[in-house]
Amino acid sequence: MAEILFLAHRPPWPPDKGDKIRSWHLLRHLAERHRIRLGAFVDDPADRDAETELRRLCAEVFLRPLGRLWMAARAVSGLARGSPLSVAAWSDPVMRRWARDRLGSADLAFAYSGQTASLLLDPPVPRPWLLDLVDCDSEKWRDYAATTSGPRRFVFAREAELLLAFERRGVVAAARTFLVTRAEAEILARRAPETADRLAVLENGVDAARFAPGPPGPDPWGEPGVPRLVFTGVMDYPPNVDAMGWFVGADLPELRRGVGRVRLAIVGARPARAVARLADPPDLLVTGRVPDVRPWLGRADVAVAPLRIARGVQNKVLEALAMARPVVATPQAAEGLHAEPGRELLVAGDAAGFAAAIAELLRDPLRAAALGAAGRAYVRRAHDWAATLAPLDAAISALLDRPRGPARG
Repeated sequence: MAEILFLAHRPPWPPDKGDKIRSWHLLRHLAERHRIRLGAFVDDPADRDAETELRRLCAEVFLRPLGRLWMAARAVSGLARGSPLSVAAWSDPVMRRWARDRLGSADLAFAYSGQTASLLLDPPVPRPWLLDLVDCDSEKWRDYAATTSGPRRFVFAREAELLLAFERRGVVAAARTFLVTRAEAEILARRAPETADRLAVLENGVDAARFAPGPPGPDPWGEPGVPRLVFTGVMDYPPNVDAMGWFVGADLPELRRGVGRVRLAIVGARPARAVARLADPPDLLVTGRVPDVRPWLGRADVAVAPLRIARGVQNKVLEALAMARPVVATPQAAEGLHAEPGRELLVAGDAAGFAAAIAELLRDPLRAAALGAAGRAYVRRAHDWAATLAPLDAAISALLDRPRGPARG
Protein backbone atom coordinates (compact mmCIF):
# COMPACT_ATOMS: atom_id res chain seq x y z
CA MET A 1 0.00 0.00 0.00
CA ALA A 2 1.31 3.42 -0.99
CA GLU A 3 0.42 6.92 0.14
CA ILE A 4 -0.81 8.84 -2.90
CA LEU A 5 -1.48 12.55 -3.23
CA PHE A 6 -4.46 12.79 -5.59
CA LEU A 7 -5.11 16.24 -7.11
CA ALA A 8 -8.27 17.01 -9.08
CA HIS A 9 -9.62 20.21 -10.55
CA ARG A 10 -13.10 19.34 -9.26
CA PRO A 11 -14.29 17.05 -6.43
CA PRO A 12 -14.76 13.52 -7.80
CA TRP A 13 -18.25 13.44 -6.28
CA PRO A 14 -21.03 13.31 -7.32
CA PRO A 15 -20.09 11.49 -10.54
CA ASP A 16 -22.66 13.36 -12.62
CA LYS A 17 -20.57 14.68 -15.52
CA GLY A 18 -17.82 13.35 -17.73
CA ASP A 19 -14.69 14.51 -15.92
CA LYS A 20 -16.11 13.65 -12.48
CA ILE A 21 -17.27 10.20 -13.58
CA ARG A 22 -13.72 9.34 -14.59
CA SER A 23 -12.07 10.91 -11.54
CA TRP A 24 -14.55 9.19 -9.19
CA HIS A 25 -13.79 5.74 -10.56
CA LEU A 26 -10.05 6.40 -10.51
CA LEU A 27 -10.22 7.63 -6.92
CA ARG A 28 -12.38 4.74 -5.73
CA HIS A 29 -10.12 2.23 -7.48
CA LEU A 30 -6.99 3.69 -5.90
CA ALA A 31 -8.57 4.06 -2.46
CA GLU A 32 -9.30 0.34 -2.38
CA ARG A 33 -5.56 -0.32 -2.71
CA HIS A 34 -3.74 2.71 -1.25
CA ARG A 35 -3.94 5.53 1.28
CA ILE A 36 -5.19 8.67 -0.45
CA ARG A 37 -4.85 12.35 0.39
CA LEU A 38 -7.20 14.26 -1.90
CA GLY A 39 -6.96 17.91 -2.87
CA ALA A 40 -9.62 19.35 -5.21
CA PHE A 41 -10.99 22.71 -6.22
CA VAL A 42 -14.66 23.63 -5.87
CA ASP A 43 -15.94 25.95 -8.61
CA ASP A 44 -19.61 24.97 -8.32
CA PRO A 45 -21.58 25.53 -5.07
CA ALA A 46 -23.43 22.28 -5.75
CA ASP A 47 -20.18 20.39 -5.06
CA ARG A 48 -19.63 21.76 -1.56
CA ASP A 49 -21.37 18.79 0.04
CA ALA A 50 -18.97 16.29 -1.56
CA GLU A 51 -16.59 16.18 1.39
CA THR A 52 -18.63 13.74 3.50
CA GLU A 53 -18.70 11.13 0.74
CA LEU A 54 -15.05 11.63 -0.18
CA ARG A 55 -13.90 11.21 3.44
CA ARG A 56 -15.27 7.66 3.34
CA LEU A 57 -12.47 6.83 0.88
CA CYS A 58 -9.63 9.19 1.74
CA ALA A 59 -7.31 9.68 4.69
CA GLU A 60 -7.52 13.43 4.13
CA VAL A 61 -9.70 15.68 1.98
CA PHE A 62 -8.96 19.32 1.23
CA LEU A 63 -11.52 21.17 -0.90
CA ARG A 64 -10.50 24.65 -2.00
CA PRO A 65 -13.39 26.92 -3.12
CA LEU A 66 -12.69 29.09 -6.17
CA GLY A 67 -15.21 31.76 -7.09
CA ARG A 68 -16.08 32.25 -10.73
CA LEU A 69 -15.04 35.93 -10.67
CA TRP A 70 -11.71 35.03 -9.03
CA MET A 71 -11.10 32.38 -11.68
CA ALA A 72 -11.95 34.84 -14.45
CA ALA A 73 -9.50 37.36 -13.01
CA ARG A 74 -6.78 34.71 -12.80
CA ALA A 75 -7.47 33.69 -16.40
CA VAL A 76 -7.11 37.30 -17.57
CA SER A 77 -3.84 37.57 -15.66
CA GLY A 78 -2.63 34.63 -17.74
CA LEU A 79 -2.78 36.88 -20.80
CA ALA A 80 -0.05 39.09 -19.34
CA ARG A 81 2.04 36.11 -18.21
CA GLY A 82 1.76 34.22 -21.48
CA SER A 83 0.00 31.32 -19.74
CA PRO A 84 -2.88 29.21 -21.05
CA LEU A 85 -6.11 30.77 -19.79
CA SER A 86 -7.53 27.37 -18.85
CA VAL A 87 -4.51 26.71 -16.61
CA ALA A 88 -4.15 30.22 -15.18
CA ALA A 89 -7.80 30.17 -14.02
CA TRP A 90 -7.00 27.31 -11.61
CA SER A 91 -3.67 28.67 -10.36
CA ASP A 92 -3.96 28.94 -6.59
CA PRO A 93 -1.17 29.45 -4.01
CA VAL A 94 -3.24 27.96 -1.17
CA MET A 95 -3.72 24.63 -2.94
CA ARG A 96 -0.10 24.69 -4.07
CA ARG A 97 1.13 25.04 -0.45
CA TRP A 98 -1.24 22.31 0.76
CA ALA A 99 -0.04 19.90 -1.93
CA ARG A 100 3.64 20.66 -1.36
CA ASP A 101 3.28 20.14 2.40
CA ARG A 102 1.99 16.61 1.79
CA LEU A 103 4.54 15.52 -0.76
CA GLY A 104 7.12 14.75 1.93
CA SER A 105 5.15 11.76 3.19
CA ALA A 106 3.69 10.71 -0.16
CA ASP A 107 5.12 7.89 -2.23
CA LEU A 108 3.83 9.48 -5.40
CA ALA A 109 1.37 12.06 -6.71
CA PHE A 110 -1.42 11.73 -9.24
CA ALA A 111 -2.58 14.82 -11.14
CA TYR A 112 -6.01 14.50 -12.69
CA SER A 113 -6.20 17.00 -15.58
CA GLY A 114 -3.75 19.56 -16.87
CA GLN A 115 -5.08 22.19 -14.47
CA THR A 116 -3.68 20.32 -11.47
CA ALA A 117 -0.42 19.44 -13.23
CA SER A 118 0.61 23.06 -12.76
CA LEU A 119 0.71 22.44 -8.99
CA LEU A 120 3.51 19.91 -9.52
CA LEU A 121 5.48 21.62 -12.28
CA ASP A 122 6.65 24.91 -10.78
CA PRO A 123 9.04 24.13 -9.19
CA PRO A 124 9.42 20.41 -9.99
CA VAL A 125 8.30 18.17 -7.15
CA PRO A 126 10.63 15.74 -5.32
CA ARG A 127 8.41 12.70 -5.82
CA PRO A 128 7.46 10.78 -8.97
CA TRP A 129 4.02 11.62 -10.29
CA LEU A 130 1.47 10.45 -12.82
CA LEU A 131 -0.61 12.69 -15.04
CA ASP A 132 -4.04 12.00 -16.50
CA LEU A 133 -4.64 14.53 -19.25
CA VAL A 134 -7.76 12.57 -20.31
CA ASP A 135 -7.95 14.40 -23.65
CA CYS A 136 -5.48 16.38 -25.72
CA ASP A 137 -7.14 19.65 -24.72
CA SER A 138 -4.92 21.77 -26.93
CA GLU A 139 -6.48 20.05 -29.93
CA LYS A 140 -9.96 20.89 -28.65
CA TRP A 141 -9.02 24.58 -28.62
CA ARG A 142 -7.61 24.18 -32.11
CA ASP A 143 -11.02 22.82 -33.14
CA TYR A 144 -12.74 25.78 -31.50
CA ALA A 145 -10.50 28.20 -33.42
CA ALA A 146 -11.30 26.45 -36.69
CA THR A 147 -15.06 26.82 -36.17
CA THR A 148 -15.26 30.48 -35.11
CA SER A 149 -14.12 33.90 -36.32
CA GLY A 150 -13.13 37.36 -35.12
CA PRO A 151 -11.39 37.96 -31.77
CA ARG A 152 -12.51 34.60 -30.38
CA ARG A 153 -10.65 32.83 -33.15
CA PHE A 154 -7.44 34.58 -32.08
CA VAL A 155 -8.01 33.77 -28.39
CA PHE A 156 -8.78 30.11 -29.12
CA ALA A 157 -5.75 29.72 -31.43
CA ARG A 158 -3.52 31.31 -28.76
CA GLU A 159 -4.91 28.92 -26.15
CA ALA A 160 -4.24 25.93 -28.41
CA GLU A 161 -0.56 26.82 -28.86
CA LEU A 162 0.12 27.74 -25.22
CA LEU A 163 -1.74 24.71 -23.93
CA LEU A 164 0.22 22.40 -26.22
CA ALA A 165 3.47 23.82 -24.82
CA PHE A 166 2.11 23.25 -21.29
CA GLU A 167 1.06 19.68 -22.11
CA ARG A 168 4.55 18.96 -23.44
CA ARG A 169 6.09 20.20 -20.18
CA GLY A 170 3.72 18.08 -18.11
CA VAL A 171 4.32 14.90 -20.09
CA VAL A 172 8.09 15.29 -19.94
CA ALA A 173 8.00 15.90 -16.17
CA ALA A 174 5.56 13.11 -15.25
CA ALA A 175 6.65 9.49 -15.01
CA ARG A 176 3.70 8.46 -17.19
CA THR A 177 0.85 10.38 -18.82
CA PHE A 178 -2.52 8.85 -19.61
CA LEU A 179 -5.02 9.73 -22.30
CA VAL A 180 -8.47 8.29 -22.75
CA THR A 181 -8.01 6.81 -26.23
CA ARG A 182 -5.23 5.77 -28.55
CA ALA A 183 -6.42 8.45 -30.99
CA GLU A 184 -5.88 11.17 -28.35
CA ALA A 185 -2.41 9.81 -27.55
CA GLU A 186 -1.54 9.76 -31.25
CA ILE A 187 -2.63 13.38 -31.67
CA LEU A 188 -0.39 14.52 -28.84
CA ALA A 189 2.51 12.37 -30.03
CA ARG A 190 2.15 13.87 -33.50
CA ARG A 191 2.09 17.43 -32.17
CA ALA A 192 4.89 16.76 -29.67
CA PRO A 193 7.00 13.79 -30.87
CA GLU A 194 9.27 13.84 -27.81
CA THR A 195 6.28 12.74 -25.67
CA ALA A 196 5.44 9.58 -27.62
CA ASP A 197 7.21 7.04 -25.41
CA ARG A 198 5.83 8.61 -22.21
CA LEU A 199 2.14 8.23 -23.10
CA ALA A 200 -0.28 5.43 -22.23
CA VAL A 201 -3.98 4.81 -22.81
CA LEU A 202 -6.41 4.65 -19.89
CA GLU A 203 -9.85 4.16 -21.37
CA ASN A 204 -13.13 5.16 -19.76
CA GLY A 205 -15.40 2.54 -18.31
CA VAL A 206 -19.05 2.47 -17.34
CA ASP A 207 -20.83 1.07 -14.30
CA ALA A 208 -22.96 -1.45 -16.17
CA ALA A 209 -24.64 -2.62 -12.95
CA ARG A 210 -25.91 0.90 -12.21
CA PHE A 211 -26.66 1.77 -15.82
CA ALA A 212 -28.67 -1.36 -16.49
CA PRO A 213 -31.64 -1.84 -18.84
CA GLY A 214 -35.03 -0.94 -17.51
CA PRO A 215 -36.66 2.31 -16.39
CA PRO A 216 -35.59 3.00 -12.77
CA GLY A 217 -37.95 5.17 -10.77
CA PRO A 218 -41.03 7.10 -11.84
CA ASP A 219 -41.45 8.26 -15.43
CA PRO A 220 -40.26 11.90 -15.70
CA TRP A 221 -41.38 12.29 -19.30
CA GLY A 222 -45.09 12.61 -18.67
CA GLU A 223 -47.09 12.12 -21.87
CA PRO A 224 -46.80 8.51 -23.17
CA GLY A 225 -47.05 7.28 -26.71
CA VAL A 226 -44.92 9.91 -28.48
CA PRO A 227 -41.40 8.84 -29.62
CA ARG A 228 -38.76 10.06 -27.15
CA LEU A 229 -35.23 11.24 -27.89
CA VAL A 230 -32.72 12.11 -25.17
CA PHE A 231 -29.42 13.97 -24.97
CA THR A 232 -27.50 14.11 -21.68
CA GLY A 233 -24.59 16.30 -20.63
CA VAL A 234 -23.54 19.45 -18.82
CA MET A 235 -25.32 22.06 -20.85
CA ASP A 236 -22.99 25.02 -20.55
CA TYR A 237 -20.14 22.99 -22.10
CA PRO A 238 -19.56 24.54 -25.56
CA PRO A 239 -19.52 21.26 -27.56
CA ASN A 240 -22.84 20.24 -25.97
CA VAL A 241 -24.33 23.67 -26.66
CA ASP A 242 -23.18 23.46 -30.28
CA ALA A 243 -24.54 19.92 -30.61
CA MET A 244 -28.02 20.86 -29.45
CA GLY A 245 -28.11 24.01 -31.55
CA TRP A 246 -27.25 21.98 -34.64
CA PHE A 247 -29.59 19.10 -33.81
CA VAL A 248 -32.62 21.26 -33.03
CA GLY A 249 -31.99 23.60 -35.95
CA ALA A 250 -31.11 21.09 -38.67
CA ASP A 251 -31.90 17.51 -37.63
CA LEU A 252 -35.14 17.75 -35.69
CA PRO A 253 -37.15 19.49 -38.46
CA GLU A 254 -35.90 16.89 -40.95
CA LEU A 255 -36.91 14.08 -38.59
CA ARG A 256 -40.37 15.52 -37.93
CA ARG A 257 -41.02 15.84 -41.65
CA GLY A 258 -40.32 12.12 -41.96
CA VAL A 259 -41.97 10.58 -38.90
CA GLY A 260 -44.24 13.23 -37.41
CA ARG A 261 -44.28 14.28 -33.80
CA VAL A 262 -41.32 13.40 -31.57
CA ARG A 263 -40.19 14.67 -28.17
CA LEU A 264 -36.64 15.65 -27.23
CA ALA A 265 -35.32 15.96 -23.67
CA ILE A 266 -32.05 17.86 -23.16
CA VAL A 267 -31.02 16.59 -19.73
CA GLY A 268 -28.17 18.22 -17.82
CA ALA A 269 -27.07 20.90 -15.43
CA ARG A 270 -26.46 24.58 -16.10
CA PRO A 271 -28.15 25.05 -19.48
CA ALA A 272 -26.56 27.96 -21.32
CA ARG A 273 -28.86 30.72 -22.53
CA ALA A 274 -28.65 29.37 -26.07
CA VAL A 275 -29.87 25.98 -24.81
CA ALA A 276 -32.56 27.35 -22.51
CA ARG A 277 -34.02 29.26 -25.48
CA LEU A 278 -34.54 25.96 -27.30
CA ALA A 279 -37.18 24.81 -24.79
CA ASP A 280 -40.64 24.41 -26.31
CA PRO A 281 -42.75 22.17 -24.04
CA PRO A 282 -44.11 19.61 -24.23
CA ASP A 283 -42.05 18.39 -27.16
CA LEU A 284 -38.69 20.04 -26.44
CA LEU A 285 -37.72 19.85 -22.79
CA VAL A 286 -34.66 21.47 -21.17
CA THR A 287 -34.54 19.93 -17.70
CA GLY A 288 -31.55 21.52 -16.01
CA ARG A 289 -29.84 19.50 -13.28
CA VAL A 290 -31.63 16.25 -12.42
CA PRO A 291 -30.86 13.92 -9.51
CA ASP A 292 -30.50 10.93 -11.82
CA VAL A 293 -30.33 10.71 -15.62
CA ARG A 294 -31.33 7.04 -15.71
CA PRO A 295 -35.13 7.55 -15.65
CA TRP A 296 -34.77 9.79 -18.71
CA LEU A 297 -32.39 7.42 -20.49
CA GLY A 298 -34.23 4.26 -19.55
CA ARG A 299 -37.52 5.45 -21.08
CA ALA A 300 -36.07 7.05 -24.21
CA ASP A 301 -36.60 5.40 -27.57
CA VAL A 302 -33.30 6.73 -28.95
CA ALA A 303 -30.30 8.43 -27.33
CA VAL A 304 -28.66 11.01 -29.59
CA ALA A 305 -25.05 12.24 -29.55
CA PRO A 306 -24.88 14.86 -32.33
CA LEU A 307 -21.51 16.29 -31.27
CA ARG A 308 -19.54 18.13 -33.93
CA ILE A 309 -16.63 18.91 -31.57
CA ALA A 310 -15.59 15.96 -29.43
CA ARG A 311 -12.49 14.57 -27.75
CA GLY A 312 -11.97 11.13 -26.30
CA VAL A 313 -14.74 8.84 -25.09
CA GLN A 314 -18.20 10.27 -24.47
CA ASN A 315 -19.60 9.05 -21.16
CA LYS A 316 -23.10 9.99 -22.33
CA VAL A 317 -22.74 7.41 -25.09
CA LEU A 318 -21.36 4.71 -22.78
CA GLU A 319 -24.21 5.20 -20.31
CA ALA A 320 -26.87 5.04 -23.00
CA LEU A 321 -25.31 1.90 -24.49
CA ALA A 322 -25.10 0.32 -21.02
CA MET A 323 -28.83 0.88 -20.58
CA ALA A 324 -29.43 -0.90 -23.91
CA ARG A 325 -30.72 2.29 -25.53
CA PRO A 326 -30.17 2.48 -29.29
CA VAL A 327 -27.69 5.30 -29.94
CA VAL A 328 -27.27 7.54 -32.98
CA ALA A 329 -23.97 9.44 -32.92
CA THR A 330 -21.86 11.61 -35.16
CA PRO A 331 -18.45 10.26 -36.21
CA GLN A 332 -16.85 12.68 -33.73
CA ALA A 333 -18.91 11.33 -30.81
CA ALA A 334 -18.19 7.71 -31.76
CA GLU A 335 -14.51 8.21 -32.53
CA GLY A 336 -13.17 7.06 -29.17
CA LEU A 337 -15.19 3.82 -29.15
CA HIS A 338 -14.43 0.39 -30.58
CA ALA A 339 -18.13 -0.23 -31.18
CA GLU A 340 -19.13 -1.51 -34.61
CA PRO A 341 -21.26 1.01 -36.52
CA GLY A 342 -24.47 -0.52 -37.77
CA ARG A 343 -24.43 -3.33 -35.22
CA GLU A 344 -23.79 -1.68 -31.84
CA LEU A 345 -24.73 1.92 -32.64
CA LEU A 346 -25.60 4.02 -35.69
CA VAL A 347 -23.25 6.72 -36.98
CA ALA A 348 -24.22 9.62 -39.26
CA GLY A 349 -22.38 12.84 -40.03
CA ASP A 350 -24.92 15.15 -41.68
CA ALA A 351 -28.40 16.33 -40.74
CA ALA A 352 -30.23 14.22 -43.33
CA GLY A 353 -28.32 11.06 -42.44
CA PHE A 354 -28.72 11.65 -38.69
CA ALA A 355 -32.48 12.14 -39.04
CA ALA A 356 -32.76 9.08 -41.29
CA ALA A 357 -30.93 6.90 -38.75
CA ILE A 358 -33.28 7.97 -35.95
CA ALA A 359 -36.31 7.45 -38.18
CA GLU A 360 -35.11 3.93 -39.01
CA LEU A 361 -35.05 3.03 -35.33
CA LEU A 362 -38.40 4.65 -34.55
CA ARG A 363 -40.07 2.76 -37.39
CA ASP A 364 -38.51 -0.61 -36.54
CA PRO A 365 -38.69 -1.39 -32.79
CA LEU A 366 -37.12 -4.83 -33.31
CA ARG A 367 -34.12 -3.25 -35.00
CA ALA A 368 -33.88 -0.70 -32.19
CA ALA A 369 -34.01 -3.44 -29.53
CA ALA A 370 -31.33 -5.50 -31.26
CA LEU A 371 -29.06 -2.46 -31.57
CA GLY A 372 -29.57 -1.64 -27.89
CA ALA A 373 -28.80 -5.20 -26.78
CA ALA A 374 -25.64 -5.30 -28.90
CA GLY A 375 -24.56 -1.92 -27.51
CA ARG A 376 -24.90 -3.13 -23.93
CA ALA A 377 -22.95 -6.29 -24.73
CA TYR A 378 -20.20 -4.11 -26.21
CA VAL A 379 -19.76 -1.89 -23.15
CA ARG A 380 -19.79 -4.88 -20.79
CA ARG A 381 -17.08 -6.46 -22.89
CA ALA A 382 -14.90 -3.42 -23.59
CA HIS A 383 -15.58 -0.83 -20.86
CA ASP A 384 -15.52 -2.59 -17.51
CA TRP A 385 -13.72 -0.26 -15.09
CA ALA A 386 -11.65 -3.00 -13.47
CA ALA A 387 -10.14 -3.88 -16.85
CA THR A 388 -9.72 -0.35 -18.18
CA LEU A 389 -7.82 0.77 -15.06
CA ALA A 390 -5.21 -2.01 -15.24
CA PRO A 391 -2.61 0.30 -16.90
CA LEU A 392 -2.88 2.64 -13.90
CA ASP A 393 -2.08 -0.20 -11.49
CA ALA A 394 0.87 -1.24 -13.64
CA ALA A 395 2.28 2.30 -13.69
CA ILE A 396 1.98 2.64 -9.92
CA SER A 397 3.62 -0.75 -9.32
CA ALA A 398 6.52 0.26 -11.56
CA LEU A 399 7.03 3.49 -9.60
CA LEU A 400 6.80 1.79 -6.21
CA ASP A 401 9.44 -0.73 -7.28
CA ARG A 402 11.93 2.09 -7.83
CA PRO A 403 14.34 2.96 -5.02
CA ARG A 404 13.02 6.04 -3.23
CA GLY A 405 15.53 8.82 -2.75
CA PRO A 406 15.39 11.51 -0.06
CA ALA A 407 12.88 14.34 -0.38
CA ARG A 408 14.28 17.52 -1.87
CA GLY A 409 13.38 21.22 -1.69
